[in-house]
Amino acid sequence: MIEVRNLVKKYKDNIVLNDISIDISDGEMFSVMGPSGCGKSTFIKCLVRLVEPDGGKIIVDGKNILDGLNEFELAKSRRKFGYLFQGGALFDSLNVMENICFGLKYLTDIDPSKYERIAKEKLSLVGLHNVEELEISELSGGMKKRVSLARVIATEPKYILYDEPTTGLDPVISETISGLILDMQKKLDITSIVVTHDLKLAFSVSDRIAMLHSGKFDFVGTPDDFKKSDNSIVKSFINDSVLDGNNYKKDYKYPKN
Repeated sequence: MIEVRNLVKKYKDNIVLNDISIDISDGEMFSVMGPSGCGKSTFIKCLVRLVEPDGGKIIVDGKNILDGLNEFELAKSRRKFGYLFQGGALFDSLNVMENICFGLKYLTDIDPSKYERIAKEKLSLVGLHNVEELEISELSGGMKKRVSLARVIATEPKYILYDEPTTGLDPVISETISGLILDMQKKLDITSIVVTHDLKLAFSVSDRIAMLHSGKFDFVGTPDDFKKSDNSIVKSFINDSVLDGNNYKKDYKYPKN
């Protein structure tokens, strides 16, 4: 379980996260919505301390990871997480197999003789076969996302953080990635946090959706609650934005309260 208490993050005078508190239960698919630049990615980066918060608590499985952890303890906490970066973050100098084995080598104590079997198994889970020797430059955008996801699940994390997983993909591939996220949730019993401005993705995969506005979660509820909400920020995001494929315009502006 992840418990966030009074989380604050600011950049100079800009308060990006303002006293956020939320509990994310084991096995839950929790989505954070909002337009680009509202602090969604900052929120999940704080959860693994890729970004250092300015205040609050982040309690992972009963331990506050902001409370004096040494490097070994922090590394141990981070190994519970898999992170699917927005751009995939694959290493162009390594082929598919080598990319997936990278995490196994540096984040686990698994015998190297098992790497190939694990890599093929995880690639199969994301619908890829016989691609182990391909170079990253030979992959389509959708294939890169799948290889990135295979690399994430290879280390068997307890939590997966998805940073805009459908950004830059066409509607067909976006639906495929949405299906894979749900499939991973069911097969691996993973707790997932998805940050996105893609309503179609959020509605299809989420147990709960949080709307980030002015540094706070202005709304938290189920997808049905979100659709029916009278919250002015939620209604404006749904009704006043213009769809461009699957994604809302990145330059969407919230209405003034």
